[in-house]
Amino acid sequence: MDALSRAKELMDKYSAHNYNPLPINIVLGEGAWVWTSPTRRDEYKYLDCLAAYGALNQGYNHPRLVNAALKQIANGVTVTSRAFLNEPMAQLCKLLSEICKKDKTLLMNTGAEAVESAIKIARKWGYQKKKVAPNRANIIVCENNFHGRTITIVGFSSEEQYRADFGPFSEGFKIIPYNDIPALEAAIDENTVGFLVEPAQGEAGVIFPDEGYLAKAYQVCAENQVLFLADCIQSGFGRTGRLFACDWENVVPDIYILGKALGGGYPLSAVVCNKEIMDVLKPGDHGSTFGGNPFCSAVAIEAIKVVLEENLAENSHKMGTYFLNELKKINSPHVKEYRGKGLWIAIELKASAGGARRFCEALAEDHILCKETHQNIIRIAPPLIIQKEEIDWALPAFQRVLMLP
Repeated sequence: MDALSRAKELMDKYSAHNYNPLPINIVLGEGAWVWTSPTRRDEYKYLDCLAAYGALNQGYNHPRLVNAALKQIANGVTVTSRAFLNEPMAQLCKLLSEICKKDKTLLMNTGAEAVESAIKIARKWGYQKKKVAPNRANIIVCENNFHGRTITIVGFSSEEQYRADFGPFSEGFKIIPYNDIPALEAAIDENTVGFLVEPAQGEAGVIFPDEGYLAKAYQVCAENQVLFLADCIQSGFGRTGRLFACDWENVVPDIYILGKALGGGYPLSAVVCNKEIMDVLKPGDHGSTFGGNPFCSAVAIEAIKVVLEENLAENSHKMGTYFLNELKKINSPHVKEYRGKGLWIAIELKASAGGARRFCEALAEDHILCKETHQNIIRIAPPLIIQKEEIDWALPAFQRVLMLP
């Protein structure tokens, strides 16, 4: 039995069936490429256009990240109790605070944990600083949001599958349409403590709001003493062609929520804000066994430096513009729209196309890895180190697959 068959058999038998993966068993990675065999021959080589949903902006096996990881492992310290200090965590908090132009950083492990943490901070800020009546705080969110999979978060999702048979849910959330300033203004009341929004909606299908929406939404929040919480987990660290998607409108949110590419391939997330917000947390209010552990922190420091020093946001903008423009030349009868910013691209198919899954399977046969979302959308998000010649290698496959009957 080969490795793929063995992995599939074991997953079918022993794993929860909460994913429906393509039949690809990745065993090696380098840059934007992965292999399904350790021999590294071309017949086992694939271009990864998913990048772990944006967690691998720096690419696979980046030498600077490998060195940082090995150095920390060699020290013999990968996790310490939060009863003690650790230097990598301290340095990472400083670095994130500086690049976000904020005072304080809270480190967690996953994007969902960071969102949950930001919700707790916003609520406590509302009670202690805004003086909202006890247990009356509300937070505004948007339709088609994706902020994670916890009970609280799926409770304010508008996607029925995410909610079905998981209730009862937490109270205190209002759902409004995305990209709708009048709806935001109408939803705010004296108990509103925050507006939680994705600067660009990833899981919904790489949806960008109208130009000016983020700036206006921030202004509305500021005028009403409401915190603007930007979930940059997927859209951060260069994915859209700017360091953060908010940067397209020069918006500095009250609270940054970060994850995915922050860890350079390892689990790490963060909430970053000013001290008048963060300092509502006191010892015992919140915590995490692994959050900010020295191993992930050491790698994350180098991961951020790679994004900044190797100009990955600039490469994302340049290569993403080229990739999108070339895709638009494919006059497919199945395509409703090509859209994107930076190396975050969606191919939205018509309802008559038969769903995006079959196109992703066909692309995999041509050694290109993509993933469908919301049934009719192919999402493209390769590592930000991808080069023009690699995109050119992939374009004929997209041409062939998008013209399938």
